[in-house]
Amino acid sequence: MRSLFFYILRQIIGPFLLFTVILTLVIWMTQSLRLLDVVINRGQSAGLFAWLTMLMLPSLLVVIVPIAFFGAALFVLSRLNSDSELVVMWSSGVSRLQMALPVLSAAVVAMAITYACSLYLMPLGQRAMNEKLFDIRADIGAAILREGTFNSPSNGLTVFIRDITSRGEIRGILVHDNRQPQHPSTYLAESGVLAQTPNGPRLIMMNGHIERSEQGGARLSLLKFDRYVFDLDQFGGPQRGAERDASEHYLADLLRPPAELTERQRAGFLAEAHNRITAPLYCIAFALIALAATGKRPMTRGGYALRLTMAALLGTCLRLLGYAAQGVAARNTATMFLLYLLPALGILMAMSALTEIRLPALLQFGARPRPEGHPA
Repeated sequence: MRSLFFYILRQIIGPFLLFTVILTLVIWMTQSLRLLDVVINRGQSAGLFAWLTMLMLPSLLVVIVPIAFFGAALFVLSRLNSDSELVVMWSSGVSRLQMALPVLSAAVVAMAITYACSLYLMPLGQRAMNEKLFDIRADIGAAILREGTFNSPSNGLTVFIRDITSRGEIRGILVHDNRQPQHPSTYLAESGVLAQTPNGPRLIMMNGHIERSEQGGARLSLLKFDRYVFDLDQFGGPQRGAERDASEHYLADLLRPPAELTERQRAGFLAEAHNRITAPLYCIAFALIALAATGKRPMTRGGYALRLTMAALLGTCLRLLGYAAQGVAARNTATMFLLYLLPALGILMAMSALTEIRLPALLQFGARPRPEGHPA
């Protein structure tokens, strides 16, 4: 039995890891586009982009791991059944409990991975990623230091730099400030340098002039300068506030939200906390659903395919209802119990199918026979 246990466990772990990698790559490609846009527009490196996407992975795995495990469990049990391996196991006296143990053990592994990501790795990664993104958006100096291209690091500002020398001196500068469309200004300079001061980044331009449009474009004023300091800090991104998103908080912080939050924000924090507690439980429900779909009762090929399809639909609907319940609980804390009810309902339904216990049988078991002639 020990060899059988590890044989089935190995059969599940392999597809589980494969499905996890495939789903992660697919979702990662879609989610990383917003990071790619920030990194490219701000002139960041490919190494920083890779690091930001790594920080994003735990939040993806919270969603992907239970789904990947469910697909792996259904796939492996279906393949063992089609290869008649399950028939041989049952014929040799393997009980349903012995058959379920390796599947449930794999579910515990998937559940542990999900808990590790949701309770620790996800808030840690989200904090580091969001702090880095705020730093990138605030660093407008790095955004404009791109040679030969027109950069728009902020709304209303366009910067062109012809080239940058090895000593860091800028040659050929054009800055167009269009924050006031009725009075746009254009700065042209032969050279300059970007300086980081205690008050923020400053673009120091030398030997140039300023063109300002006045009276709706009817008049153009020209001002020459030998040295002009352009304040770039005014175009910087928003500063990082003390308030963090719910995804950046650990479980203890979510269960005790700050008192200064609004009632809606507190409900959102509590819904996020209880969702992190209950989301990994779907791994157990999915394992039991997969076992119930590949039950011991013989069926025709068409009936077996229908059973697998119904199991897949049941698992999908159950998880979608869980996400919907989180949204409802974030608006009304009285419905928080739904987050626990849905995985428990999936587990009970699957166990009922596995043990072939039906409600009429339970009612008949609970009813005591009455003597003849005894009034009802």
